Amino acid sequence: MGTRTISISDDAYERLSRLKGPSNMSFSEVILKYTPPKKKLSEILKEFGPNPALADSVAEASHEMRNPSMRGAGFDADT
Repeated sequence: MGTRTISISDDAYERLSRLKGPSNMSFSEVILKYTPPKKKLSEILKEFGPNPALADSVAEASHEMRNPSMRGAGFDADT
């Protein structure tokens, strides 16, 4: 695993340091422990349980995004 150098505010450092406490954890371990991992949309939707209204909204949005008229939007860079 590689490393990166980042700049954070003093307030952010203090919060991170308090989370770390007197443990031997690195700041990277603290960040990974207290920040949620990236989830797939399907995992998030499972947490909601069955929701027909949400399912209909997602289906409608998906259909609209596939609509050829959305792809054909013309943008004139010269204007």
